[in-house]
Amino acid sequence: MGKVISIANQKGGVGKTTTAINLAASFAVLEYKTIIIDADPQANATSGVGFDPRIIKTSIYECIIDGVDPKGIILNTKTPYLDILPAHIDLVGAEIEMISLSKREFMMKKVIDKIKDDYEFVIIDCSPSLGLITVNALTAADSVIIPVQCEYFALEGLGKLLNTIKIVQSRLNKTLDFEGILLTMFDSRLRLSKQVVEEVKVHFQEMVFDTIISRNTRLGEAPSFGETIIMHDVNSTGAINYLNLAREILQKNKMTNIPYLEN
Repeated sequence: MGKVISIANQKGGVGKTTTAINLAASFAVLEYKTIIIDADPQANATSGVGFDPRIIKTSIYECIIDGVDPKGIILNTKTPYLDILPAHIDLVGAEIEMISLSKREFMMKKVIDKIKDDYEFVIIDCSPSLGLITVNALTAADSVIIPVQCEYFALEGLGKLLNTIKIVQSRLNKTLDFEGILLTMFDSRLRLSKQVVEEVKVHFQEMVFDTIISRNTRLGEAPSFGETIIMHDVNSTGAINYLNLAREILQKNKMTNIPYLEN
């Protein structure tokens, strides 16, 4: 049975999709069968692994609303061991359509339960909101990773997200765990980045991953080629960072003893 990890933060531009696709690709390159669930109407995870969302005919939207079998629409990416359940802009309307449904918070869980036994990791890329789709993702997940940008407003809104997670834990998913807080877009040249790292570690201590994702040109340009950083430039700092994050998660879950790579 696969471990389901949601990548969530209602704040945009913190590296959720970058983390979702590149963490998933890192698991895949380590030969753990992995699938990305694109739960964001922007469908950036779908395009980020090489598919044009404009020509996607059937997506996670149809699985949630119409009961389409997800196994029939899963796409194989260019990375061995890595698949994706794609998204489409139609997902924008899903929250409105789900309001009248009974057990609406569990609709995504029903979809994921049909496929998670086929994978070792299921990575959900959440939208930048705390709406019903994100609540669905948290309800379906075993754990959550919160990307936090190493910039001035890093902690803004984080308390609200943590409160939402606690509500989900108490009412909808008692087994939901914190996988960790991931510091992203770190620039070692800036004193501010270092201050944010220190502040987050003081506030959240062992909840913060040791791995920090550095700001990296190759990491930023990879999606424009429809590639993960592993496919785009496996020797880049970004690739090494995400491979180390994958190893840290595997070690935390007692699944490997593979050592870290040096940048």
